[in-house]
Amino acid sequence: MPSLCRDCLTCFETGSRCPSCGGPRVIAHPELMELTIAHMDCDAFYASVEKRDHPELRDRPVIVGGGRRGVVSTACYIARIKGVRSAMPMFQALKLCPEAVVVKGRMEVYVETSRRIRALMEELTPAIEPLSLDEAFLDLTGTARLHGAPPAVMLARLAKRMEEEIGVSGSIGLSHNKFLAKIASDLDKPRGFAVIGRAETADFLRDRPVGMIWGVGQAGQAALNAAGIRTFADLRRWDQKALMTRFGSMGQRLYHLARGEDARRVTRDRAVKSISSETTFSEDTADREILDGHIWRMSEKVSDRAKAQDRAGRVVVLKLKRADFALVTRRHALREPTQMADTIYRAARALHEQLGQPGPWRLLGVGLAEIVPAAKGDLSGDLLDPDSRRRAAAERATDAIRARFGADAIRKGRGLR
Repeated sequence: MPSLCRDCLTCFETGSRCPSCGGPRVIAHPELMELTIAHMDCDAFYASVEKRDHPELRDRPVIVGGGRRGVVSTACYIARIKGVRSAMPMFQALKLCPEAVVVKGRMEVYVETSRRIRALMEELTPAIEPLSLDEAFLDLTGTARLHGAPPAVMLARLAKRMEEEIGVSGSIGLSHNKFLAKIASDLDKPRGFAVIGRAETADFLRDRPVGMIWGVGQAGQAALNAAGIRTFADLRRWDQKALMTRFGSMGQRLYHLARGEDARRVTRDRAVKSISSETTFSEDTADREILDGHIWRMSEKVSDRAKAQDRAGRVVVLKLKRADFALVTRRHALREPTQMADTIYRAARALHEQLGQPGPWRLLGVGLAEIVPAAKGDLSGDLLDPDSRRRAAAERATDAIRARFGADAIRKGRGLR
């Protein structure tokens, strides 16, 4: 059976240890050297970056997120053992893991680390479909001749270089389509490499819960359970017409996924619907100075994410939530799409000033909608604001300095409020 050592990248026939280095990190599979669709998912990405930059945290449970009233962005695997999960309220996470070190997120650092990982991927294939800062699909079809090695070897090399050169680990899923590659990347975390081949697809899925289907949330799973569908085997008993009658257009997708079929291609320019960032305050606030500082910080984060994805947005969105969780959302259409923090901030600040509702607020968010490629944005500047081009040039210069000397090399005073 084809086997691969993930430590020294030696290919050999079946064995539990590598004949070259003696290492136990061996992946073996009948189709290992044939499959070409992969999903790479960084392991607890934000927390891994924090542990990389703060070695004293290496053996401690780390939670990246807001204050006690915020939510968990990422938890390291030590904290996850205690039950901490992403999107969990912070007070609940600290009840489960009171010894955890809570770290405030540093989006600029995560974006820069993501860019470095993306650069390594670009050396393997141009067919990359990012899903977020820390995960992406890759199609390595036809790259074996270019690299002189099959995709499995190049993916193992990618994971190895991520650890050695960037200091973060990732898990690889390799299969014959995107649906199964994404499932595979979750099977052996952290530092995993799992394979789902064509021949085993039906048997692999049969008794798995339908909750594994990407995009089926709690409501969708409840609807499937109400129809008596809990496993892929249950789903396969329904014909396509019956599924479409019961679940609408989703029924057709369910029919094919139940059989491990996914015809979607890895698309480099996958449509991005929105880019946003939000924060939950430790205490409700109506202080306009404090809120203005948060609007700037959220605008910077949205701008960083847009720049990392080479995107711009036509619409700026301001989101506020009251103590009773009532949500207030306002939108402003720009003259042209933007990815510039200054432009986003000025539009979001104007929305806040026009709101006419004093608060207090427990949450604030800023976002971009109607996303387009970056090349279509920030072309002419604001003709009614002669200084807009000067501020844009200053922001580009600031980005270059921060990229070279660190995210805190230059900070605006308004961001310190």
